[in-house]
Amino acid sequence: MSNTPETGLQIRSTVTAAGALELTLLEVPVTQPQGNEVLIRVEASPINPSDLGLLLAGVDVSNAVASTHNSQPLLSVPVDAATLRALSARLDESMPVGNEGAGTVIAAGSSDAAQALLGRTVSVAGGAMYSQYRVVDATQCLVLPEGTDARIGASSFVNPLTALGMVETMRSEGHSALVHSAAASNLGQMLVRLCLEENVPLVNIVRSEQQEALLRSLGAQHVCNSSNETFMKDLIGAVSETSATLAFDATGGGTLASQILTAMEAAANSNAANYSRYGSTTYKQVYIYGGLDRSATVLSRNFGFAWGLGGWLLTPFLQKAGIEKLIGLQQRVAQSLTTTFASSYSREISLSEALDPQVVAQYARQATGEKFLITPHA
Repeated sequence: MSNTPETGLQIRSTVTAAGALELTLLEVPVTQPQGNEVLIRVEASPINPSDLGLLLAGVDVSNAVASTHNSQPLLSVPVDAATLRALSARLDESMPVGNEGAGTVIAAGSSDAAQALLGRTVSVAGGAMYSQYRVVDATQCLVLPEGTDARIGASSFVNPLTALGMVETMRSEGHSALVHSAAASNLGQMLVRLCLEENVPLVNIVRSEQQEALLRSLGAQHVCNSSNETFMKDLIGAVSETSATLAFDATGGGTLASQILTAMEAAANSNAANYSRYGSTTYKQVYIYGGLDRSATVLSRNFGFAWGLGGWLLTPFLQKAGIEKLIGLQQRVAQSLTTTFASSYSREISLSEALDPQVVAQYARQATGEKFLITPHA
């Protein structure tokens, strides 16, 4: 352990009581692993939408100002009064960022489980992964197949387990097909491949012809382009053909959730024997699991009374599923990192570049096909 570093760089996000979001790159102590802990040299960590909520706190980064602090980059963004009130629970708290990542175990505690990981490449969803070094419990590590690059394993948790969680939720709640929005994302592409393997009918909602072509090249059968004038007709047709009654919506705001419920109701009524002023008895559910659209969620109540709208997050799903189910899902991910659960990145950036105003503006857009990977030692 004498060769392990004493300090390492780490990105921190702070919302100050004075009304600013401050992103800093700090040199923090590297603690030595004890007992069942391991020390990971973090080599790759993705920027997921779930990371941006903590990193950027939902503020408009167009007014970001770059400076330095202790010779390291400092990015400051004004926070308006309403947003500041909503963030009162985290004021003046310097918070590490990064849900998941991968790297090499360079030191280990005394337990057999920890020692067995020495020298192995592992992925972990331990938080604070926008760091050069991270100490975690050995049980949090997913050992990657021998020879697997950390970049390949960096996104082993959030997106793959979300895709698997969607299919598991569908089955546990008695549905037989899915609708998914923002479907050309890395997660969406995983879900297409997974549903093809599992023979699960899937309706994909995208926003452009390029995204539609991408998903069809993966084998997707039902792809509806929301920018087309025929979108609602196409959506109703796809839902009718698949009998989908469960949707996962990444946009959150606007009218999309309402449109999906309307399409499901229209599909249900197309086979109804009798008219009912209360709508069909077919239960329809939309789960919002993202916030690509920050505007209000608007519902036009023309889909009867047998429906539900709620939120869905990965962590509560995994807690409910239990450790045995989680281990099984993780093993499946590890076996298919280069196929079903493969991720692609548009750009690799260093920790310093992650605080560059122009780079921040790019990954803050959460644009489909623009997924960033942080390489902390670059």
